[in-house]
Amino acid sequence: MVNGRQTAAPVWPAHQAVAYLPGSLPMGGVVPMTPIHAFADEPPALRLQEPAPTRPVRREIELGGLLAFVIDDVVTPDEADAIVQATERLGYRDAAPGIVTPPGMRMNKSVHWLADAGLMQPLARRIGALLPQVIDGEPLFGHLSQRVNMYRYDENDVFNRHTDGDWPGYSLSPQRDRMLEWPGGLRSCLTMLLYLNGPRDGVQGGDTRLFRPDGSYVDVCPVKGSALFFRHGFGPDSVLHEGRQVQGAVSKYVARINVMYGQH
Repeated sequence: MVNGRQTAAPVWPAHQAVAYLPGSLPMGGVVPMTPIHAFADEPPALRLQEPAPTRPVRREIELGGLLAFVIDDVVTPDEADAIVQATERLGYRDAAPGIVTPPGMRMNKSVHWLADAGLMQPLARRIGALLPQVIDGEPLFGHLSQRVNMYRYDENDVFNRHTDGDWPGYSLSPQRDRMLEWPGGLRSCLTMLLYLNGPRDGVQGGDTRLFRPDGSYVDVCPVKGSALFFRHGFGPDSVLHEGRQVQGAVSKYVARINVMYGQH
């Protein structure tokens, strides 16, 4: 209620596919036209608050010389809930667009979408000072890729051990009808796994296991609103990891976001 008047609940805009890519299935096979989504208008519920109500803090992970860390308090619980609600509206499916995994590796559900600047730019500002400013001689780019790869882990779902590839950056066209690839000179160097819920919210299991070069490992427990960062790509510094199996009726939600380096 505002000034004595009843206010309406937020309304989610319609959504549409803005790109189609071959999508790999968990047990092998490909769905040729797997959509990547965007909302027809920027959803007010996905505009992050500014100035930020959070106080992000970085915690290092000892990984035998490999780069990995957690930033706590990246988004609020309400902001995390809004991202989950948005992606459930877009619709999870077995096929993951543009992702190539062998049978039995990615055993979860996926939806890829183009998020608006109202979500991604405040998110970048909240964490920017806590990120490595240079990787492999390339400077941190001031914007996160707006293509968000969402994963939902239902009961018994798992993402077996793998390394993440590096990606170009993407954004939504001004007409909101196409996915645009950013020009050369920019590549992702870090995976950002934004946890949207965890054991405190009823999720059983679902840790992210990070492997050291000697084969030992560190388990990172998902905490709603926190984010895990680690090196990716196809070089020796890429971190081998897995999303541990989820048990029980509460699904785990996590967003993979790519942190970009280089010069536009």
